[in-house]
Amino acid sequence: MRTILLGPQRRPTLDFVVRSLDLAGPFVTVTAGWQEREPDDGELGQLLGGQAVNLRLHERWLDVQERDPEYAAAERALQGVLTELADLYLLRLDYAMQAVYALQHRSLGDSAVAEGVAAVRELDAAHLLRVNEVRGEFFARLRPHDRPVIASHRAAVAELLGPAAALIVAGGHVGVLAEVLHLFNVAAALQSFPGPVIAWSAGAMALADRIVLFHDRSPEGPGHPEVYGSGLSEVRDVVLLPHARARLLLDDTPRMAVFAQRFAPSWCVPLEAGTRVELSVAGGLPGGTRVLGEDGHVRLLGEVA
Repeated sequence: MRTILLGPQRRPTLDFVVRSLDLAGPFVTVTAGWQEREPDDGELGQLLGGQAVNLRLHERWLDVQERDPEYAAAERALQGVLTELADLYLLRLDYAMQAVYALQHRSLGDSAVAEGVAAVRELDAAHLLRVNEVRGEFFARLRPHDRPVIASHRAAVAELLGPAAALIVAGGHVGVLAEVLHLFNVAAALQSFPGPVIAWSAGAMALADRIVLFHDRSPEGPGHPEVYGSGLSEVRDVVLLPHARARLLLDDTPRMAVFAQRFAPSWCVPLEAGTRVELSVAGGLPGGTRVLGEDGHVRLLGEVA
């Protein structure tokens, strides 16, 4: 699958990207991350030359909740379990990260810091595994493909994707995006999809095999980057960082070094305004992509120490 990741679209570049790919439409779009504003896609449609059809995944999700109360109740219970898992993970993560920063601050040597980072990696991996297990158990028990309302929406989504020249995934709430993309089985529909997938911000994150939430500039102060879960896994071994300059303390080199080391060997890729990253057919990053190196500096891929 051809995948193109863009920076935030407050100053849109999408229309230029589409023209550069010589795509005339029709296009299918996902704006579910906008939640209740999902239908407010007039500007997006204009950028796509009026050739866009919205998959309306958030609306479909609300329809499932209304017409399949058994599934809706089970989904609420699932969210309760996932919240408990996240709370326990974040509690342990705070202690583990504080230990890493303390070792780094005391200059106890690279090996001591590396051991601390390795412990955080294990915690991240265990949490992601457990989250995916819980979600897998949920889908195995509820069997969405056997539920008429969900099956009908899945068939409609696949039918809309069939003739499209490209799938366009906008940003917004990454948790909602990941939820609806999984529920309506978009990954399966993409297996035979000939066109490119173009995504930005949270939309790009929702395509990844590991979604990492991050915010160093929140009102409560810098937070620890946290593993949220898995997206569609169409983009692998890459941690995507929309609005990196605004959300991360990129000038805090030691902190950024820990960030990059923690998620290595995956590349941490800032997605700033104007960014365009086209993955290879095999899913690899092209040379010259801006990445966060393990030394804490943002460099071009191929120049990372």
